[in-house]
Amino acid sequence: MPDESAGGALQSKITELGAAALAALDSCASPGELDAAYQQYLGKKGELSAIMKGFGALSPEEKKSTGQVMHQTRTGIEERFAARKQSLEEEALAARLAEEAYDALRPLSAERGHLHPISQLQMQVEEIFSNMGFRIMDGPEVETDLHNFGRLNFSDDHPARDMQDTIWTVDGNLMRTHTSTIQVRTMQKLKPPFRIIAPGRVFRYEETDATHENTFHQVEGMLIDRDVSVAHIIHIMKTFLSEIFEREIKVRLRPGYFPFVEPGFELDYLREDGRWLELMPCGMVHPNVLRAGGIDPEEWSGFAFGLGLDRLVMMRYGIEDIRHMLAGNLRFQQQF
Repeated sequence: MPDESAGGALQSKITELGAAALAALDSCASPGELDAAYQQYLGKKGELSAIMKGFGALSPEEKKSTGQVMHQTRTGIEERFAARKQSLEEEALAARLAEEAYDALRPLSAERGHLHPISQLQMQVEEIFSNMGFRIMDGPEVETDLHNFGRLNFSDDHPARDMQDTIWTVDGNLMRTHTSTIQVRTMQKLKPPFRIIAPGRVFRYEETDATHENTFHQVEGMLIDRDVSVAHIIHIMKTFLSEIFEREIKVRLRPGYFPFVEPGFELDYLREDGRWLELMPCGMVHPNVLRAGGIDPEEWSGFAFGLGLDRLVMMRYGIEDIRHMLAGNLRFQQQF
């Protein structure tokens, strides 16, 4: 028992305060309450600091014994605070895990997800061309200038190489502007004859509006063989479009310029309302492109085409704004 001296009285207050602090900490039900209780007793303006204002009036012997009691009391409160804090955190974690627990046997929701319309169409396009003997190829979305332009016969001053048309990276590469880059990589990998399609995302430095988007999807195709002619383009495209639109399709070719084909064409198809609609560029693969891919144009020939998947989806479903495609609006996507 502490004596009735000033030191003894102060030690009694410290001991009583310590017991009250421990009881307060144990009763806290949340981290916020715990922090408040800690500050009440051990904060700079807390009750323990207030009691210790009488410490300076004690004798050296009383200061020593009282200091020991104060130290033991503070240590006990801090240890109890740390233990209670850990306990509350574990309780909170257990409650959150119980709330978030996944029951593998619970009934499935009646509302199921489904593929994006672009993904649906891409899978259909891949199936149609696979049935015609085409292989499906893929390639990187970040490309080199050489693969995206150089080996496709683009001149050094072609507008597409300008920063106003193409998204360039700080290391001198670029976001591919077409999936024709996969045609270049295919020629380096496969020996003719071969036929491939290359679906994927492409990127342009575009100001977006109802018909323009900076990120969209294409499918490009290439067929390399002996004695390939424009007649092969017409046959393959008519077969493909008839499958897509589920009716017999008429097509026509108009002259068009593209660096990687010679001759080049714009392919139109006849709509059900009797109007011709421009659909895709195509043409015979330019000899320079074949040489850049390590293929002898004296022995081999071929054709290539490019088609916008987003545009094909818009045509199929009567969508008037391309920006709906990547807006992430569930009300739009759930229609398909």
